[in-house]
Amino acid sequence: MSNDPLLQPYQLKHLKLRNRIIVTSHEPAYPEDGMPKERYLAYTLERARGGVALTMTAGSAAVSRDSPPVFNNLLAYKDEIVPWIRHMTDAVHEEGAAIMIQLTHLGRRTRWDKADWLPVVAPSHHREASHRAFPKKIEDWDIERIIKDFADAAERMKAGGMDGVELEAYGHLIDQFTSPLTNELDGPYGGSLDNRLRFCFDVFKAMRERVGDDFILGVRYTADECLPGGTGKAEGIEISKRLKDSGLIDYLNIIRGHIDTDAGLTDVIPIQGMANAPHLDFAGEIRAATKFPTFHAAKIPDVATARHAIAAGKVDMVGMTRAHMTDPHIVQKIIEKREDDIRPCVGANYCLDRIYQGGAAYCIHNAATGRELTMPHIVKKADVRKKVVIVGAGPGGLEAARVAGDRGHDVVVFEAADNPGGQIRLTAQSARRREMISIIDWRMSQCEKLGVTFHFNTWAEANIVSAEHPDVVIVATGGIPHTEVLSKGNELVVSAWDIISGDVKPGANVLIFDDAGDHAGLQAAEFLARAGAKVEIMTPDRSFAPEVMAMNLVPYMRSLQKLDITFTVTYRLEAAEKSGNQIIAHIGSDYGGVSMQRMVDQIVVNHGTIPLDDIYFELKPASTNLGEISHDQLLSGQQQAVVRNPEGKFQLFRIGDAVAARNTHAAIYDGLRIAKDI
Repeated sequence: MSNDPLLQPYQLKHLKLRNRIIVTSHEPAYPEDGMPKERYLAYTLERARGGVALTMTAGSAAVSRDSPPVFNNLLAYKDEIVPWIRHMTDAVHEEGAAIMIQLTHLGRRTRWDKADWLPVVAPSHHREASHRAFPKKIEDWDIERIIKDFADAAERMKAGGMDGVELEAYGHLIDQFTSPLTNELDGPYGGSLDNRLRFCFDVFKAMRERVGDDFILGVRYTADECLPGGTGKAEGIEISKRLKDSGLIDYLNIIRGHIDTDAGLTDVIPIQGMANAPHLDFAGEIRAATKFPTFHAAKIPDVATARHAIAAGKVDMVGMTRAHMTDPHIVQKIIEKREDDIRPCVGANYCLDRIYQGGAAYCIHNAATGRELTMPHIVKKADVRKKVVIVGAGPGGLEAARVAGDRGHDVVVFEAADNPGGQIRLTAQSARRREMISIIDWRMSQCEKLGVTFHFNTWAEANIVSAEHPDVVIVATGGIPHTEVLSKGNELVVSAWDIISGDVKPGANVLIFDDAGDHAGLQAAEFLARAGAKVEIMTPDRSFAPEVMAMNLVPYMRSLQKLDITFTVTYRLEAAEKSGNQIIAHIGSDYGGVSMQRMVDQIVVNHGTIPLDDIYFELKPASTNLGEISHDQLLSGQQQAVVRNPEGKFQLFRIGDAVAARNTHAAIYDGLRIAKDI
């Protein structure tokens, strides 16, 4: 048996867990009609196959109709969920993993205009900032009804074969009772700590009576809200002891912080540029104070940190949830002593930010996650070995090279720059986004192991590509900044890339016109302001940087507001003209009736990219498919078989921003789904 702390089994009551790594409760937003159907099953099952000890679904499943999900969650209040749960639990158990589910009532953390349009309820009328609904102050009959709903849902989960249930008690209704900031009730459920905890214990009592002792019950809760007037550390430790002493639960899952604002949520679940494992020591304090089984997860992205968490006795089970979205086979790779093959989580938080905007969770650099029904995490070897030439070593090109190499093909990559990475190498120059370079470093490491040949400092022209006698050519040349957006004065502007790269010296009074709304605009603003410039970011949109999304915006705002940057929405830069050593910016509005001017000494435009596609069009006449991709074959996972030029010498495809300005995930997804069928 291995002496690796992470690979030691753990006995949780009657349940033996095969190692110390768990996937904590989270909702990837894959349900269909509130049910965990085939897509959800495939996602969950992949992590079980990868060796995780325990996977927890749902973050969280709703127990009541007046707890409507604000994004696509499981509906545990429906009887029809039981067979779907049974289908999932049976499959996970066959892979040797345990499986639990998290249940919740959202309380005020939802909206009244979702689902059945029922009033949201909470122990006060205080609105939660994130979801903006003013709740009804909960009544005694609501409390009785919701306690029963929790017990009913727990019974359904046991009938579905779950090993246990975890209650969500941070930011949701149970925590809204516990926190003095959100509980203004009188009588048995308000006032003293005993009273504020009563709802939580009543829920656990009702569930335990319904499911019996041979079923795991746990709680994921905040033991320190980090808010003035809220549950503090001392009270949190007392709550932890009372939870243990109740005899109703089997483990504690520790959270530190609050989630009622974007900033609070991001501190609870840190993203790239923020410290790793910021709450691990605090979880260790709870474990030491209670001597009770303790779980924890919060930006523990790497095996070394997870190993330390167990070896140092900080926790009994360590959660690596986003890490398993990036690589579902972490445990298996540890067992096989292949830790350097683990695809690293870079903390980009594309997964969570997407679900909070109503989308499904996708990993920024594993395009198979959430697409297990159509995309492979491990590709199969090709029947026929081919020569594949890839032009461009950005994220899309490197993904295509990695996948084609893994398929067994002879792969050659041409890159004009002296290093791989494309736009990622540029964006990683920001300290906040430095982790992004791991997207490139991991692929380069994999490509080197697979024998992929690289030619850097090589501008690939048609004759250079043709000299390789390729069977397939993939153009992944990306794009160049698109700044030709003004009716006059385009020659007076510079791009956000010019500023980030240092190719253009920062001005003193700078207007950034940002209608791409991605990271580049904010990165340029921060670079300029730190250089001493007065900076205004202007966008014609209703909000700025929509592509950055909520949680990624938090660290930017903490920095940019301190730097006194001005944010202007709903105005459009229309033209620019020279005036001495200054520039007059002419400003209008899509809403009409506005004509203004700004006097600045530098204008920065962030308007995405236009494809750098000359090589594609040079090669197109010599290709068999003339560049055409069959969408039907692409989406059904078949080899591309379009032939428009029988005299052609090779198939030709282009991917990523060489097609149109999109993002890193899109480029990697393009690379995977083209190369996996070559």
